[in-house]
Amino acid sequence: MDAITSVGLGLRRDFIEAFLGATHHPDFIEVAPENWMGFGGRHAKILAQCVEKSPLICHGLSLSVGGPHPLNIDFIHQIKKFLDAYQVEIYSEHLSYTNDGGYLYDLLPIPMTEAAVKYVVERISQVQDILGRRLVLENVSTYLMPNAEMSEADFVREVITQADCELLLDVNNVYVNSINHQADAYAFIEAMPKQRIRYLHIAGHEQVSTDLLIDTHGAEVCDPVWALLEYTYQVCGVKPTLLERDFNIPTWQQLQNELNKIRQLQHQYSNQRTRIPMSPNLVDGVKV
Repeated sequence: MDAITSVGLGLRRDFIEAFLGATHHPDFIEVAPENWMGFGGRHAKILAQCVEKSPLICHGLSLSVGGPHPLNIDFIHQIKKFLDAYQVEIYSEHLSYTNDGGYLYDLLPIPMTEAAVKYVVERISQVQDILGRRLVLENVSTYLMPNAEMSEADFVREVITQADCELLLDVNNVYVNSINHQADAYAFIEAMPKQRIRYLHIAGHEQVSTDLLIDTHGAEVCDPVWALLEYTYQVCGVKPTLLERDFNIPTWQQLQNELNKIRQLQHQYSNQRTRIPMSPNLVDGVKV
């Protein structure tokens, strides 16, 4: 995906008809493979039609790379089969866990400790060996940080670097966590391993109170998140960026407006060199 012009959209069944009937399409689309694997007939035909319009990448929900139970090896092989069938180059997942003996349908936080880094890195290596490709992991929104011994930025960076995998940097999640945990969103962006960022996510959220945001993907992207995306382009370079919208689906034109805003920002910063972080506590994105 070309960083300057790559603007993607999370594909949802609610607007597939509008997507297929549109004159202009996103540069790429993203689906959760769990929602499409094993389906034939009409569903498979619809997905094939969508892939003809825009290249497909996958963003999984059920890997549970940080979970306490053994990895589901059969499931990983099913993922590989799906990726190969649709010639999907990118498979991303969440740096969290979703299985505690049964699927929890939520993204639970991993304790941010050195022991957890080692544990998760070993599991990522297993997944990558089976898939025959690098896994791309997303920083997740959290509402608790159980037994944390290190910062979220340090934890994410250590996992990504030691596992030799790639990062899906979710800009909205960075902002949500900065409010929920009174953290510095801009310092988090600076601390990320920039050369390992494969692509970005951006989305809307719900403000429950002044110090609690819920990552719903059910609203327009707000101004502080747009500002953080601009900052990300400045310090990390322009990266392929995908808009997520899962609930309260707006009109197709409204989705296009947000996609166009991403594209405008990408072009604005595409000819600008990445900025050297100026935080007094960071040098090349690493704490000193």
